[in-house]
Amino acid sequence: MTAVDFKGRAKKLNIFSFAAPHMRTFHITWFSFFLCFFGWFGIAPLMAVVRDELHLSKAEIGNTIIASVAITVIARLLIGWLCDKIGPRITYTALLIIGAFPVMLIGLSDSYATFLVFRLMIGVIGASFVITQYHTSVMFAPNIVGTANATSAGWGNLGGGVTQMVMPLIFAGFVGLGYTQSSAWRLAMVVPGVIMLIMAAVYYFGTKDTPQGNFKDIDRSKEKADKDGSFLKAVSDYRVWALFLIYGACFGIELTVNNIMAIYYKDQFGLSLASAGMIAGLFGLMNIFARSLGGYFGDKAGIKSGLKGRVRFLFFVLFFEGLALLLFSQMSVLPIAIATMIVFSLFVQMSEGATFSVVPFINRKAIGSVSGIVGAGGNAGAVMAGFLFKSESISYQEALFYLGVVVTAVSFLSFVVRFSSANEAEVKQDMEITSTEPALA
Repeated sequence: MTAVDFKGRAKKLNIFSFAAPHMRTFHITWFSFFLCFFGWFGIAPLMAVVRDELHLSKAEIGNTIIASVAITVIARLLIGWLCDKIGPRITYTALLIIGAFPVMLIGLSDSYATFLVFRLMIGVIGASFVITQYHTSVMFAPNIVGTANATSAGWGNLGGGVTQMVMPLIFAGFVGLGYTQSSAWRLAMVVPGVIMLIMAAVYYFGTKDTPQGNFKDIDRSKEKADKDGSFLKAVSDYRVWALFLIYGACFGIELTVNNIMAIYYKDQFGLSLASAGMIAGLFGLMNIFARSLGGYFGDKAGIKSGLKGRVRFLFFVLFFEGLALLLFSQMSVLPIAIATMIVFSLFVQMSEGATFSVVPFINRKAIGSVSGIVGAGGNAGAVMAGFLFKSESISYQEALFYLGVVVTAVSFLSFVVRFSSANEAEVKQDMEITSTEPALA
């Protein structure tokens, strides 16, 4: 039995429950995002092998990194709109099916050009994040929505860390079976693609669009009328674009690190492919709890100090993310570099969670559109960062330092995100009703 509020949204996040529709949707949506992240960055820890086989230059590797995140900017904008129109269930099912094929087929690459095209196509699955955030936003009440959003996204992002560790092992397994390295990396990429296809069926049959049911089964006439022009309102809201940049400075950094960290540790410290992948994977593994902490403390700040409390906390964690990145960029001793990277990762992911503890309150009639635009900011940030890492004249270490400066500066944009007295009062009333009303089953 799940305690729900007057709108049917869950008032608690019981991670050990799989009750329908709230917790079942929660677990299915985060795991789907996990698999998308796993497939999205599955090739990253194998790049040293691909680089040698396809004779890729540093600039060409940089172009593939940019390609892997560039198309996601457009995809996230579209996906947010689709969630508002046709619902997250069908949207996610279609994305998993469409995204699985380039993941499996990247093994057909035989040149820089074909490899670039496949990495570009794979980037579409990065839009899965928006659906996950939309789905948890409509399933959970305002007292817990930041925590729910952050936990689902954080556990999904975990795929970016796990893939750094697991894909080299899958690769090694195929080599152990007698395949050449050239065949092994290609066969390894089939694995996440097949699992994504299976998950598409699970999502379609295992989730509901809303606590009340699927879009096709409920009367949405009033809701549709309320949403008329909501996308345009979201696009014209300066706060959305401030959060767009802020998310670029946290999630954009995470995407960039997922793409370059394994090869960075291999080249910078002379490690093996497996060792570099294991260390790089530690960055993503922080998602087990770090992003959840960002959402949890964002919720607590919101309960104590209103919407402005959520924004203040966002500034705090993003500012310290920038400082931690500056420090990590200067590390030349491996154990200290690893420790600093973990601290940096903590603040990166807490910043992401804090961002999406604010997002659901910007425009509550266009959660999908706002989530899509802000989510696209993460990929836009990764695209811009990618240009630093493709430059032949800038080392990876220098590029990380420059990014640290940018993140620190962007953190001050948090103070641009303001809410009217009416917004504060509406959310406060909603929170009071949710906390005092009898628990409904």
